[in-house]
Amino acid sequence: MFKFSLIKKDTESSARRGELTTSHGAVQTPVFMPVGTQATVKTLSPEDLKSMGAEIILSNTYHLFLRPGHELIRDFGQLHGFMAWDRAVLTDSGGFQVFSLAELRKISEEGVTFQSPVDGGAKHLLTPEYAMEIQEALGADIIMAFDECIPFPATHDYARESVERTQRWARRCKDAKKDTGQALFGIVQGGMYPELRKQSAEGLLDIGFDGYALGGLSVGETKPVMYEMIEASAPLLPSDKPRYLMGVGTPEDLVEGVDRGIDMFDCVMPTRNARNGTFFTSFGRVVIRNAQYERDKQPIDPACGCYTCRTFTRAYIRHLFNANELLALRLGTIHNVYFYLNLMQNVRTSIEQGRFKEFKKEFLEKRETIAN
Repeated sequence: MFKFSLIKKDTESSARRGELTTSHGAVQTPVFMPVGTQATVKTLSPEDLKSMGAEIILSNTYHLFLRPGHELIRDFGQLHGFMAWDRAVLTDSGGFQVFSLAELRKISEEGVTFQSPVDGGAKHLLTPEYAMEIQEALGADIIMAFDECIPFPATHDYARESVERTQRWARRCKDAKKDTGQALFGIVQGGMYPELRKQSAEGLLDIGFDGYALGGLSVGETKPVMYEMIEASAPLLPSDKPRYLMGVGTPEDLVEGVDRGIDMFDCVMPTRNARNGTFFTSFGRVVIRNAQYERDKQPIDPACGCYTCRTFTRAYIRHLFNANELLALRLGTIHNVYFYLNLMQNVRTSIEQGRFKEFKKEFLEKRETIAN
C-alpha cells in the first residue's frame, strides 16, 4: 500500500514536492510530523490536528512499549483505534530514547539492555527483532529500523563501529519484519564524519528499504556541521524514495533541509516551546511572559490564521501563562503546530510554483527582524 510519488523537482535547489500513499491516506511532502510521543500530541485532540491540516503524526515505540504496552494497544485497534486517529502514523524505533538514557543502558551486538524510568527500574532488552514486533503491534503506517544514535562528539573509531552495528541491526530488522503492509525505513548514521555517512547509506541501500532517514543529527553539533552532513548524505539516497530528517528542528532548519532534498521532518520544538511560552512567528520568536506584552492587543502573530491568533491577544495569553492556567498550554500549542504545518504548506506551494529559492530568501530575511 505504501508508495512515494515525486511530483516536482525544484530547478535551483534539491527541493522536492512529493506524495506518500499510505493505508490511512495520502501525505503531501515536504511534511512536518507533529510529535505524539505517548499516542497524543500534547494538549491537542485528533480533531485539532485535522483542522490544522496534519496528515501524519509520529509516536514513540520506546515510550509506548513501557506504558501502556504494545500488546494492549494492539488489542484496542492498534494506534489508530487506540487514539482515534484515522490518518497516517510513523513510529520511531526507540533508538534515540535509549541513547538518551546514557547511564541506564548497555549496548551489545544482541541489542540494548536498559533500565526503565517508569516501572521501578526494571530491566528490558530491546533488540532489532523486538523493535519490529512492537511496531507491528502498534500498527503504524511507517516503522523505523532499530539503530544506535551516538553522542556528539564521538571518535571516528566509535562512530565506525556504530555504523557497522546499525547496519547489521538494519538487516535483522528487515529479515524479522512480517508482511504487514507497513513501510520500513532504514536510518543513516555516522556521526559527523561524511565518509561514515556514505558507508552507512551504501550499506542500507544494499539491504533495501521503503524510505531512508538521517539520524544522529541535532545532538549538539553546530548548524553548519548539521547542514554539511545533510548535504553529504541526502544525494546518496535514491531519488524515488522518501528522505526523512529525524528530530529536526527549527523553522529555519526545515527550510534548509528542504533546500537539501529532505521530504519529512519531526521535532518536539513546536509543542515543547509552546508549553514554555515561546512561540514561533513569521518574524521570529515571541516569549510571551515578557513584560512588554502585558497590555499588547495584537495576536501572537498578526500574519497567522490559527484559532489562537484569530481569537486572543498577547495580553490574554500572557495572563494565562502567568496564572498557570492550562488553557495557556493548549492555545500556545495550537499556534506553534499550526505555524509549522502552514510553513510546510507554503514550502510545497513555492516548489510547485518554481519559486522555492525566492521563498526561502524572503522567509529567512523576515525572521531575522526582532519581534515587537
